[in-house]
Amino acid sequence: MDIRLDGRIALITGASSGLGERFAEVLAASGAKVALAARRIERLEALAARIRAAGGVAHAVKMDVTQPESIEAGIAEVAGALGPIDVLINNSGVSSAKRLGDYSESDFDYVMDTNLKGAFFVAQSVGRQMVARARSGSPGPGGRIITIASTAGLRPLAQLAVYSMSKAAVIQMTKAFALEWGRFGINSNAICPGYIETDINRDHWDTPAGQKLLQMLPRRRIGSPLDLDALVVMLASDSAQFINGAVIAADDGLSAG
Repeated sequence: MDIRLDGRIALITGASSGLGERFAEVLAASGAKVALAARRIERLEALAARIRAAGGVAHAVKMDVTQPESIEAGIAEVAGALGPIDVLINNSGVSSAKRLGDYSESDFDYVMDTNLKGAFFVAQSVGRQMVARARSGSPGPGGRIITIASTAGLRPLAQLAVYSMSKAAVIQMTKAFALEWGRFGINSNAICPGYIETDINRDHWDTPAGQKLLQMLPRRRIGSPLDLDALVVMLASDSAQFINGAVIAADDGLSAG
């Protein structure tokens, strides 16, 4: 299938690096106009320039998902620059690797404020606009909310307890949005990636600890951001109109064990 997203406007949070950067590139290549959101505006501008050079449409917007006022201002800016949002890739996330007894309140809040609170209020803000459009009878494709959870939300990972908790909560959040807003044509789904190689962790896989972890994975390999391309594009498209409230593991079998 050659799935196109021409005419759609997609907001990607956490787009300044890693998976978010790749999601922006693949959605733009599929024809969507993309809004790139993160705190590091310089990196977003560089990504937007690359997308435009490849023939796409991109707009960079500074957004801190831990601050509701920043979320609202950023979404308003996207609407003014590109139009109403059809697709949200709810991707912003952080992690803190510690043993359970070592977490402080600030450690806990650092993870939860971005991964759960931030994800909720971004989805709420975008979803409210999608609901308003549906109620007004405005023509257009159904809304798509795609939240990036983690295989850690399906099974806890060592020394990532709070991260795992945040992603488990995000999975339930996804189902709640699907249940309440499905009647407005809004589909809410979650992707649970496993270990994916990005700029942040690339050096780790050559260390003894990284090699030890690699040998514990079902097929002794890690994924690439490109491995999620087809899934993201499909969930953003009309081809996924009957997929709502799904939690899809893309982890090479890690959560099956």
